[in-house]
Amino acid sequence: MKIEAPSLTLAGIRHAFFTRAGGVSTGFYESLNGGVGSRDAAANVAENRARMAAALAVEPRRLLTAYQTHSPNVVVAEAPWTAENRPHADAIVTRMEALAIGVTTADCGPVLLADARARVIGTAHAGWRGALTGVIESTVEAMERLGAARDRIRAAIGPMIRQSSYEVGPDLLARFHADDPESDRFFSPAARDGHAMFDLGGYVVVRLKRAGVGSVEDLGLCTYADAARFFSYRRTTHRAEADYGRHVNAIALTHP
Repeated sequence: MKIEAPSLTLAGIRHAFFTRAGGVSTGFYESLNGGVGSRDAAANVAENRARMAAALAVEPRRLLTAYQTHSPNVVVAEAPWTAENRPHADAIVTRMEALAIGVTTADCGPVLLADARARVIGTAHAGWRGALTGVIESTVEAMERLGAARDRIRAAIGPMIRQSSYEVGPDLLARFHADDPESDRFFSPAARDGHAMFDLGGYVVVRLKRAGVGSVEDLGLCTYADAARFFSYRRTTHRAEADYGRHVNAIALTHP
């Protein structure tokens, strides 16, 4: 049902990169679909998220995700919100106990962050667009404003699409080269002329290190290649399926 990063196995903190196992959804969404934006039955999604909340030792209403738009925007969570009034953001930070903050993914990179001493946590949704436009840096800066220190922050990167499965076109190559020339090393030649295979995980690691994060752990898991455990937007597209499930990746402060 969940995968944990050794670097975030800390006193007073719970976290999980949830897999697709352990839920009640069926069909494309089998089985732990946490996507409120999917076309899955709302009751199934609610039950799945309740199970995730229980694994994080919080009430279901206190498992929070935002309306994600592939932006660098970050929000501070101070109290629960509903699905209807969730903020538009791709990162969440908090210092409130018993409040699980998460991002939903189905190929993009989920990043969980914690400064255990300051008791400040964060989570970021880092697809190519968010990573390139600064969602990681925005998250670290927001954690700092809550009292975290960059060199004490531990970051863990969960399951995402990996380079061997992530072919991109010339437009994305040109965008990265123009906005971040040092990123060229994260692209290797693809079979199709003008295309490349993109190492999103490696790029996220470098952006975290540039931001001054104290330690970075990458679990190295691929959503596209491992259909038994993970949902994948790109795999669903290649199979011409009607929809896909979403993972929840979340972190919470517990009573120390």
